[in-house]
Amino acid sequence: MWLWLALLALPAAAEQIRVATFAAPFTRDGPGLLLRDILAGDDAQAQAAIGVIVATAPDILVLTAFDYDAGGAALGALATALRAQGLDYQHSFATLPNSGLPTGLDLDGDGQAGRARDAQGYGRFAGQAGLAVLSRWPIDTGAVRDLSALLWRDLPGATLPRNPDGTAFPSDAALAVQRLSSTAHWLVPVQAPGGVVDLLVWSATPPVFDGPEDRNGLRARDELRLWQVLLDGGLGLPLPGGAFVIAGNSQLDPADGDGDRAAMAAFLTDPRWQDPAPRSAGGALAADAGQTGDPALDSADWPDDAPGNLRVSYVLPSARWQMRGAGVFWPAPDEPQATLLGADGLAAGPHRLVWVDIGR
Repeated sequence: MWLWLALLALPAAAEQIRVATFAAPFTRDGPGLLLRDILAGDDAQAQAAIGVIVATAPDILVLTAFDYDAGGAALGALATALRAQGLDYQHSFATLPNSGLPTGLDLDGDGQAGRARDAQGYGRFAGQAGLAVLSRWPIDTGAVRDLSALLWRDLPGATLPRNPDGTAFPSDAALAVQRLSSTAHWLVPVQAPGGVVDLLVWSATPPVFDGPEDRNGLRARDELRLWQVLLDGGLGLPLPGGAFVIAGNSQLDPADGDGDRAAMAAFLTDPRWQDPAPRSAGGALAADAGQTGDPALDSADWPDDAPGNLRVSYVLPSARWQMRGAGVFWPAPDEPQATLLGADGLAAGPHRLVWVDIGR
């Protein structure tokens, strides 16, 4: 009797929350094409990505390469397709990102304006490869904070690209309008069981495709730094609650690749959050020759010659969370779920879904 009463007095176990990020290939070469492919149900790449999401079943999912449309039709169609396979996301959020947003200026220094690289973030049309959040639980859309309009030059401590003679690259006029976010930076409150989860989500520019000015490399590093500046109080904005999760694609590996490896390595050791170091058997077996970092941590399977396999997608819970588990969806070739990635491992694109289980 006394044992039974003691058990009743114990607090209920906190519900586990699985947060994931996935740079799934939900982007196309023109507006409306993603919606077409999802509705058709026969696009092999989209169906493979859907299979990966269903197999991992996140409670909260951050998509970092999803074409935005003003009516949310494509995101709604994806939610419907997932619901048909037993994964029900009743809540979602997306808004216009910087990718594809025209500026009318030459931003990449090639002497021409109006091209994809002259948008606020690379894109052939406004909204290409934007961000999107799907959730089992309500999203407080009225409390979302969008930091995407912040000018790069206004970030405290920003390192801006320069020409060899020290002048602004590509011009003073360009830097006067150039936003920091190549896609977006959002703070998204999710009303999860036990309290709000503040998502800090972003997707950065690849730190390549530029010249000695290192425009993309510097920008990717400052896109990462934005979270630290925000949490340091450097933007003068209200801070997220202690139960936050940073999730997205930094395009930076702490040990390999062409980006600022030291910046990523330092970010992962910030005591305000935890690096769960999610691993996979498939990644461990796909190591590149000469790779410095642990291949089991990789989240992208790119060609071995360039850039190679890298860890670029992250889910980093704040220090307040209890870690319950973590992983990268990259099964070993002999595992049954490997069929979802296809014979070449690229059926759902080169990126791998990264997930973390947390509790309060």
